Amino acid sequence: MPDKPSVLFVCVHNAGRSQMAAAWLTHLAGDRVEVRSAGSAPADTVNPAVVEAMREVGIDVATETPKVLTADAVRASDVCVTMGCGDACPVFPGKRYLDWKLDDPAGEGVEAVRPIRDEIKTLIETLISEIAPQASGATK
Repeated sequence: MPDKPSVLFVCVHNAGRSQMAAAWLTHLAGDRVEVRSAGSAPADTVNPAVVEAMREVGIDVATETPKVLTADAVRASDVCVTMGCGDACPVFPGKRYLDWKLDDPAGEGVEAVRPIRDEIKTLIETLISEIAPQASGATK
């Protein structure tokens, strides 16, 4: 893994799970990780319930825009995390692939999105410890 690993989060619409994961990784790892997200069939906007759920924890995703998944995005990433996009993600040798089984927040209210948000945070904390741990003696 290079000095600054890159992670790509992929879900179908890039409007919920992958947006939350990218936001959590950016928030918790800062500039230690390059973060991307994309969707195999991107929506027009980020899910409003996701925007609200993330706002509750002090993270603003309201200005994010769903992006289309490209082979170049996968090729440029060290770790590719899929969340319900099936076989839409191209596979390249030498990449680490993770598939996170998470409920889809599409069509759900903020009450249903909160547990998904919190589960993603836990998964992100584990991922950070694996790919970009704090240097010893560093503080958060």
